This record gives sequence, C-alpha cells and structure tokens, in this order.
Amino acid sequence: MIEFFFDCSSPFTYLAFHNIQPLAREFGVNIVWRPILVGAVFNTINPSVYARRDNPIPAKTNYLKKDIGDWARAAGLAIKWHPAVFPVNSVKAMRGCIWVGKEKAVPFARATFEAYWGFDQDIAQDDVLSDICARVGIEPNEFFAGIARPEIKDELKANTAELMERGGFGSPTMFVGGTDMYFGNDRLALVREALARRG
Repeated sequence: MIEFFFDCSSPFTYLAFHNIQPLAREFGVNIVWRPILVGAVFNTINPSVYARRDNPIPAKTNYLKKDIGDWARAAGLAIKWHPAVFPVNSVKAMRGCIWVGKEKAVPFARATFEAYWGFDQDIAQDDVLSDICARVGIEPNEFFAGIARPEIKDELKANTAELMERGGFGSPTMFVGGTDMYFGNDRLALVREALARRG
C-alpha cells in the first residue's frame, strides 16, 4: 500500500500524482489518497517556505522554472510556471477530494490539477469548481453542500495533522508500508526501490 498525502496547490504534487499511478499498477499495490492542506503544514511546522518566497534566490528560481518544465515535458503534462493566483486557497478543492469518494477521487483531483496548473484557473472560485464537477460527472450543488459538512472538514484537518505527526512537512508525502516516508516527485525512484524490496 502507498499512502499519498497531497494538496492540489503544488506543481510537484501534480507531477507525483500523475507519475505514481503507473508505478503502483506496475507493482500491483493500492494507493490511498490522503488530501491535506499544505498551507496549514507550512504555518505549523515549516514556515521557511514563506521566507524563501519572500527572499527568492534568482539563480535558484530560474533553475526551478526549468526543472518544472523538464519534469512536465517528461510526464506529458502542461504545467504553467506561475499561475496568476499563487499561492491559491485550495481548501474547497481539497475538501472536495474527500467528499467525492474513492471512485471519483482520482478524476476529480486530476481535473483540479489541470484547471489550476494547466489552464491557470483559480480553484478557490465556485464557478471553477463547478466546471471541474461538470467535467467529472458531479452535480455542483451536491458538491458544495457536501464539502460544507462538518465531517468532511474534520477529515481534512485530521489528515493534515496526521501527516505532521508522522514526520511529514509538505506535499507530496508518500508512505510505503505505513512507516517508510518519501517526499517529492523526484523521490519516486526510491519509492520504486522500496516497492521492489517488499515485492
């Protein structure tokens, strides 16, 4: 089993979300999707992210732009370097990833990633979320009523708290076999090795 803690507001999470699925199929393992709020993680235990944003290193920023482009090209994804709204408030979208349930979780998350990183749409906006719902066969009014339910809000908070309790500090964070933690799209080669060892 692979647990995948994620927030759709991260481009490297989009890459890992895309890339981990064929890897899991190859090894015949299930992915348990665990939506979180990465902003809450940063606020609580990893505020250095904000310091880096406030004082960027130009050379590193230029390389990061190239790096995302290289990874996106390799994955066959369209990823805009810097969306018009960044960072984005992803709370409704991430509640949605919980409310839609297991059958719709992957299509909904994929459509959310595409809307934000591919089409530069603000996924905090209800009209954008309504369009995402329509793309994956979800009735928007039911969606907005569902994500307002206390148990959905509580599950998102609990997932976020659990990630931090287990040593996570950002998105994407993956666990193999419950305790073996990996962070970032570029660690999928190590996830592969971990699965092979257990296989």
